[in-house]
Amino acid sequence: MNSRVVVTGLGAVTPLGNSVEDLWNGLLAGKSGVGTICSFSTEELSTKIAAQVKGFHPEEYIDKKTLRRLDANEQYCLVASQAAYDDAGLQSDGLDLDRCGAVIGSGIGGIKTFEDQHQILLERGPKRVSPFFIPMMIIDMCAGMVAMRFNFRGPNYGTVSACASSAHAIADAFRIIQRGEADVILSGGTEAAVTPLSMAGFCSARALSRRNDEPEKASRPFDRDRDGFVMGEGSGMVVLESLESAKARGARIYAEIIGAGMTCDAHHITAPLPDGNGAARAMQAAMKDADIKPENVQYINSHGTSTGLGDVAETKALKTVFGTHVRSLVINSTKSMTGHLLGAGGAVESIVTVKTIQEGKLHPTINLDNPDPECDLDYIPEGSREMKVNYGISNSFGFGGHNISLIFAAHNSA
Repeated sequence: MNSRVVVTGLGAVTPLGNSVEDLWNGLLAGKSGVGTICSFSTEELSTKIAAQVKGFHPEEYIDKKTLRRLDANEQYCLVASQAAYDDAGLQSDGLDLDRCGAVIGSGIGGIKTFEDQHQILLERGPKRVSPFFIPMMIIDMCAGMVAMRFNFRGPNYGTVSACASSAHAIADAFRIIQRGEADVILSGGTEAAVTPLSMAGFCSARALSRRNDEPEKASRPFDRDRDGFVMGEGSGMVVLESLESAKARGARIYAEIIGAGMTCDAHHITAPLPDGNGAARAMQAAMKDADIKPENVQYINSHGTSTGLGDVAETKALKTVFGTHVRSLVINSTKSMTGHLLGAGGAVESIVTVKTIQEGKLHPTINLDNPDPECDLDYIPEGSREMKVNYGISNSFGFGGHNISLIFAAHNSA
């Protein structure tokens, strides 16, 4: 018999603040985390805005010697992981550390380190490249660092599927605990890709919004005047735990994760299937896994990137999956305020889905001033709402055609 899996801890570093409380309050208030990039020159870039982490002080959590050996994506991850660990009330002397693990995703990894060390190679030669270059760059090192911090000796690895990376990490952690192979897993994702090379690449692909004069209004999912996504950065981490372990510890339970569905478009390197078929099949697979019907679902935390093709495809997918019930769904886009955290997006949005279920509050989708006629569902455009949510779906779709849907539910002890 499969173990039930619950969420007992949450941690976040985001453009809206460096705690789950700051993230959640900012979202309910309709606050944008997007602004002008000030960490490097954007003179030659067509996009000069991003949703950057602000007021981040990792030295409060990580010693200075270690900090110098960590890329920003690893720093974000360790701080968010510590917050989730503390929030869950975990203590090493009360855990079987051989049955505790870390599964953490990132779409790009330590790209700032890559850029910096490549410059050193060109200017000063190979002997001056840092001996920490590789561990600062590779994506799996986030999971490794978390394991070392907490002495978690169970399953440990990284997931990479572009913007679906952290949602895949959470799905994998869910399965591992469900199968009885672990009791506790810290899972989620991290990204620190607001860098000159990364921004240049996305600009060349014409994927980013160019609304440089109005950064707070640049991310506008489902709006007729959207012109691309806004790059974001940060980390979201959750503690997933078997229900048996959580009960034995007397842990607070935020919600239960009950289903995951994964598909591929097999269509295009960046564009989704126009009819949203891959996304639709992911949601259907998740509901089959959770053993619930479409009419049981009340809430969708959409992928909602503010791209021309993506928002329409996701809307079509929702109509395919939910039929007439789609008009009863409430849907929002966290990215309207946080920007797109790439590989960390799914984890941050999973946290938001869990908080929505726990609090009975739904944040708005901001900047939805002129709805796209093809995006005609209830995206909560005019302020936050209160509503009891028993079942919520978090959608994440990545370059390469990766689709994943996670289902969270209100916890009952039955």
